[in-house]
Amino acid sequence: MPDARAEALSQWLTTAQRVPVADIAPASSDASFRRYFRITLATSWAPAGDATTLIAMDAPPPMEDCRPFVHVAKLLETAGVHVPHIVGADLAHGFLLMSDLGTRTYAGALDDATASALYADALDALVAMQRLDCAGALPPYDDALLRRELALFAEWYVARHRALTLTEAQRAKLAGAFDAIVANNLAQPRVLVHRDYHSRNLMLSSPNPGILDFQDAVHGPITYDLVSLLRDAYVEWSEARQVELARAYFERARVAGLPVGADFDAFWRDFEWMGVQRQFKVLGIFARLNVRDGKAAYVADMPRVMRYLRRACAAYPELAPLLSVLDALDANVDPPTLASLAAS
Repeated sequence: MPDARAEALSQWLTTAQRVPVADIAPASSDASFRRYFRITLATSWAPAGDATTLIAMDAPPPMEDCRPFVHVAKLLETAGVHVPHIVGADLAHGFLLMSDLGTRTYAGALDDATASALYADALDALVAMQRLDCAGALPPYDDALLRRELALFAEWYVARHRALTLTEAQRAKLAGAFDAIVANNLAQPRVLVHRDYHSRNLMLSSPNPGILDFQDAVHGPITYDLVSLLRDAYVEWSEARQVELARAYFERARVAGLPVGADFDAFWRDFEWMGVQRQFKVLGIFARLNVRDGKAAYVADMPRVMRYLRRACAAYPELAPLLSVLDALDANVDPPTLASLAAS
């Protein structure tokens, strides 16, 4: 089947950018409409330096906008972290050409033997990003955005994925708890927030890690990216290890002068409450990817996210009403399959 976007990208590379292309192969795709291609160079090409491969992004307008990616990439480069360097861009048509950070993600490399070193690098990079003054340079992670993300749970996970209807009492419980969660999130110190700082967006590279998928960065709560990293939807560690790594971050952040306070227990509480917000959001997004976009693989990661959510809610009396809602949902029928939803 002809791929008009791929053909247009190839033409842009060879004619507008004059890239000496030897081969173009799919590199990856993500949860959006973006696609990535690995470009093997036929000869040396000055904009690529010593590199033999580059990455081309296809981000079709109007579904995607490359400008935030370019803006945040330049911002993060000033922080000294390793992100793709933009070599060429056609923002109107949604094409980017950038350096290649390799093929090995943290998700494929993390195990008991590698975790300490890889997380040490990831925590160092996180602190470097957070030291960057981005107030005014990025959108705020404000009340409206936090609540839009929380609303994904009822709309997509409950109503569409589970095909269930919340009672008025259950909606009231969610609303009350969500008010408390958002109040906590907004009270936290604000820094640059990547928003998806996890094992599938961190690459093994030199310097390590290479950081991807940062185009949705905002100015928001200091614990958010640490939650993404340590309560990863794709890689799970014991609570003891999460606490150990959170303490390692906390000490780095204090040395760097980041506003984490002096009390780790208070910081951990903020971490857990931020995690609850993220986990409700992720369950909604994974459900939407399954139901709307036909990307059913994300359903397999939902139980891990739900475990994080339940443990945090059980730890704080103010969040206990959320457990009763989750229990009621679990008492109903199993989630319908994508095929049964399509047939209904």
